[in-house]
Amino acid sequence: MSIQVEKLSKTYGQQKAVDGISFRAKPGKILGFLGPNGAGKSTTMKMLTGYLKPSSGKAILGNFDVQEQSLEMRRIMGYLPENTPLYADMYVREFLTFVANAYQLSHPEVKMREVIARVGLGEEQHKKISMLSKGYKQRVGLAQAIIHDPEILILDEPTSGLDPNQLADIRELIKQLGANKTVVLSTHIMQEVDALCDDIVIINKGVIVADSSLTVLKNQHKTDSLEDIFRILTN
Repeated sequence: MSIQVEKLSKTYGQQKAVDGISFRAKPGKILGFLGPNGAGKSTTMKMLTGYLKPSSGKAILGNFDVQEQSLEMRRIMGYLPENTPLYADMYVREFLTFVANAYQLSHPEVKMREVIARVGLGEEQHKKISMLSKGYKQRVGLAQAIIHDPEILILDEPTSGLDPNQLADIRELIKQLGANKTVVLSTHIMQEVDALCDDIVIINKGVIVADSSLTVLKNQHKTDSLEDIFRILTN
């Protein structure tokens, strides 16, 4: 299932945070969604996931219009926001079982155990979420995003707060997920984009300044440095 964004805009008063952007994320591909702070990345992510209503335009996830078919869309979509909202007083196992039940999954305990193993929370599963490090809280956030095996994943800074070992593990997991899902990944880490992403969209001041495959983008700018390309397009 793909993501189709058509002339999507968000206006706050006189300011256009996102200004008529259009792009497509394809199945089996990881799309890197990049931009400097204040460019409109998180606003776009929130509109794609139905947490924020666009001022105009539309987003289609799979076959569902985000605004018109919000509940149907959420069943096929997993979302990890930049600041993951978690119930700090719940235990890891308890929280993930709660999420599985919210999605009305059959055998929620089985799904909980599977996702704990997949994201590497085995040693932390009996702890309260409030007792976890930032990196392990991020893993809990990723676990809740994939527990229902969604076909579309939207990840906003998924490796924030991870140490180098955790970073390698989560990158590998995202790469595996991207093989058969549609993944949109927002990050400031250019090495992460190089390691994971097939396609790139760069947004600056609310408009798209690049939309192509990573290979084509590098060939166009005659450099392998994504960091240099980013600077050129966003300065």
